[in-house]
Amino acid sequence: MSEFKPLRSVLYMPSSNERALEKAKTLPADAIIFDLEDAVAPDAKPAAREAAAAAVRSGEYGGRHLIIRVNGIGTEWHVDDIRAAAAAGPDVVLVPKVNSADEVRQLVAALEAAGAPERTTLWAMVETPIGMLNALAIAQASERLTGFVMGTNDLVKELYAEHVPGRAPVITGLGLALLAARAAGIVIIDGVYNDVKDIDGFLAEVEQGRQMGFDGKTLIHPGQVEGANAGFAPDEKAVEDARGLIRAWEDARRSSDTGVVTYNGKMVESLHVESAERTLAIHEAIQALQS
Repeated sequence: MSEFKPLRSVLYMPSSNERALEKAKTLPADAIIFDLEDAVAPDAKPAAREAAAAAVRSGEYGGRHLIIRVNGIGTEWHVDDIRAAAAAGPDVVLVPKVNSADEVRQLVAALEAAGAPERTTLWAMVETPIGMLNALAIAQASERLTGFVMGTNDLVKELYAEHVPGRAPVITGLGLALLAARAAGIVIIDGVYNDVKDIDGFLAEVEQGRQMGFDGKTLIHPGQVEGANAGFAPDEKAVEDARGLIRAWEDARRSSDTGVVTYNGKMVESLHVESAERTLAIHEAIQALQS
């Protein structure tokens, strides 16, 4: 748990926009996605590819997790994107619309053939009905795959659904992906919130994502970073309760009393201790970022 790395705020930045890449150096986002896909016009993609690679190599983004989102398998830009990303060596290469375990193995082979350093891992966007239904096979396809990112906009589109508060039309898909990610022991990041002016709606969705179990949220605007960072961080009470619960458990283990362990009137079991330890690991990792 000591190596936990916060991924509360994962901000998409268009790699074709030089000002956006410069601004990203100053933002308190835990991770930056240098986007080569949706945020970049077709004629701008080659230049954006070079800019993303240069940004990753620059060493000017501090301790942020650096991610390059390439164009999807089968597009005319995919092969060159993979080669450039592998050469740049970001923390993660993110691939959209991953639908099967075979595609994961194909992507891993391509990264290795292009000479990607071992520390560069693969994340898959799950954003189609077949991707959701194959989520466990995708998550377990390779040790190099270490994360999922939800593509909720594409999922809504493919379901012929609507964007509504509470996200009822996509809850099943979100749940399937979460189950798969936790079964495989990988990171999972929630999808974006589209209305950058609707702060209350955004914060409600951050809270929903945290309650569901996501590690953080993908963002489309710098103004969303603060809300995601706060929403996915344990508050003071949660940290205090975690410390108290662990103390109660350890005190009971040290004593000769083998009876029921309680904290604040509630029974404590080992699973509660594990949750408390995770809460403290998240808190300590966030404190380390801010120091």
